[in-house]
Amino acid sequence: MSTGMKVGAVIITMGNRPEELRALLDSVAKQDGDRVEVVVVGNGSPVPDVPQGIRTVELPENLGIPGGRNVGIEAFGPGGGDVDILLFLDDDGLLATHDTAELCRQAFAADPALGIISFRSFRIADPETGETQRRHVPRLRASDPLRNSRVTTFLGGANAVRTKVFAEVGGLPEEFFYAHEETDLAWRALDAGWMIDYRSDMVLYHPTTAPSRHAVYHRMVARNRVWLARRNLPAPLVPVYLGVWMLLTLLRRPSRPALKAWFGGFKEGWTSPCGPRRPMKWRTVWRLTRLGRPPVI
Repeated sequence: MSTGMKVGAVIITMGNRPEELRALLDSVAKQDGDRVEVVVVGNGSPVPDVPQGIRTVELPENLGIPGGRNVGIEAFGPGGGDVDILLFLDDDGLLATHDTAELCRQAFAADPALGIISFRSFRIADPETGETQRRHVPRLRASDPLRNSRVTTFLGGANAVRTKVFAEVGGLPEEFFYAHEETDLAWRALDAGWMIDYRSDMVLYHPTTAPSRHAVYHRMVARNRVWLARRNLPAPLVPVYLGVWMLLTLLRRPSRPALKAWFGGFKEGWTSPCGPRRPMKWRTVWRLTRLGRPPVI
């Protein structure tokens, strides 16, 4: 039963997956309830042919994932305010069922404190193999990916955000370009009093990939990890958080080139501007801890 909340969708594309994009748009068009308005952002590339009624924005240069998504947000008015909810979907994803948008409406209407919903994605539920990958369940205790729960972060390419969150805490950090931008937004939202839910019944099929195969991945992950801490954590927690992540990285025994790229990014994170610093309140640290993920890991 529809709640009357308006839903939009932001999809960014490099223009190199036209068939997958068309399939995603078809799955959005089939959603139950009122029509989901869609904006497709060509991130430094032309937008492939899309069905009539789909709005498009073509950027002259690649602004990165957060920059491209911010442009998509503003296409729905300042802070996305022309709609109540925005879906963010990877252009090679596919909504698994027809009721995802309606479930989002119901969830946000039922819980005024709910700010963000993280979907279960193909990388968790491969429709061909049934494979589940733990790293895509946004909580530490992730042995059961079918269990819904409050969480402290969300999947960047498979989520829904109440647009009031953007009005209150701002958009995604464009400086990040790629990696950890969703955690930066999640921490700011939690600090403002919003909650985040992981919902296993909202599924985006997504091809299983390994971004860590690229050296740039290791550099960006390390740089942005430092930026994330510098921007958001109380000063005493910054060295603890980064020390833990350095230890975890070494324990995973990456290849020599990957480790070199990681330490290069780590250094860059300390020597380059990271945007405004707004350390979270200590009560937010306690909230993260109670949710099972203290901001030191």
